[in-house]
Amino acid sequence: MIIYHNPSHRLHCPVHEFFRGERVPCFEKPNRVDYVEARLREQGYELKTPDANSKSALEGVHATRYLEFLQGAWKEWLALDPLNADVQPFPSVWPIRTLRDDQEPANFVARLGLYSMDNGTPLAHGSWTAAKAGADAAASAAAAVAGGAQAAFCCTRPPGHHAGPDFMGGYCLLNNAAVAAQQLLDSGMARRVAILDVDYHHGNGTQSIFYERSDVMFISIHGDPRTEYPFYLGYADETGKGEGVGFNLNIPLAAGTVFKDWLAALELACSRIADCGAQAIVVSLGLDTFEGDPISRFKLASEDFSVVGERLGRLGLPAVFVLEGGYAAAELGINAVNVLDGFERTSASGKAPERKA
Repeated sequence: MIIYHNPSHRLHCPVHEFFRGERVPCFEKPNRVDYVEARLREQGYELKTPDANSKSALEGVHATRYLEFLQGAWKEWLALDPLNADVQPFPSVWPIRTLRDDQEPANFVARLGLYSMDNGTPLAHGSWTAAKAGADAAASAAAAVAGGAQAAFCCTRPPGHHAGPDFMGGYCLLNNAAVAAQQLLDSGMARRVAILDVDYHHGNGTQSIFYERSDVMFISIHGDPRTEYPFYLGYADETGKGEGVGFNLNIPLAAGTVFKDWLAALELACSRIADCGAQAIVVSLGLDTFEGDPISRFKLASEDFSVVGERLGRLGLPAVFVLEGGYAAAELGINAVNVLDGFERTSASGKAPERKA
């Protein structure tokens, strides 16, 4: 298992967010990755810095104007008032139904709303640098797999799977899993890639990016959006559009789901991956399915994550794992390494990839 991390992730360190109308400390903190890196090192893994530039892959999955906005957002915020250096910008208006989103307003806060799906994704002075370095780590992991490695793990933050073609949300600025998939496709090692999102929250951004494409099979196992964020996407009847029909599978589960039932959903996901003809898999490795997570409501124990890794290893596909959510920070490293170790144990057996009979 090749590990890429992002030493620049600490540059994205906003102080607060809004939760249910209240200003609260950010749940998505730098120490999330610190715990994972510490556990990786304890287990003897070497952590590599990014050695690939994600620019081309980013342009394949995100709109140009969105990337340009993110890159210059903090500089523009300071240009409005130097005192903004100590103020986090938040949107206050959004282009909801009947309002236009094709025109980019001159007003900074209006543009922030144009490119945001919520007001819980704060920016800080180093957000672009950290997010771009994270995308570089994802591209590096994918390049390693395209070059012949069986698996690689991108250990970075901020997470990415809620970031869509032209919007941020859910703590996510750039979609690292989408970058990894695009990198695998662009390398020529895969004609089709499967993305499996196992985060508690539906990967709405990833779905939106690939919803009309047949070269990526997107599958998400997540909390029922009738009660869980992101609420407005992730339903079972969303199966793709145009060329993408049949290449999107959502498996929403009720809050409180125990591992036995969650594992049945994983079996369904693995069956669809085996059937779709993918030559590689990207795993959006959200670990907020853990029973101790403070903002999620599934019941997976730490030892269950080893079983998850073992099951994914039996697919026999080259894999890129990308860290997503998980907010029980002290256990995050244990749970992440359990998945990786489980995958390595079974993938090392040399089994042929699963295929439809």
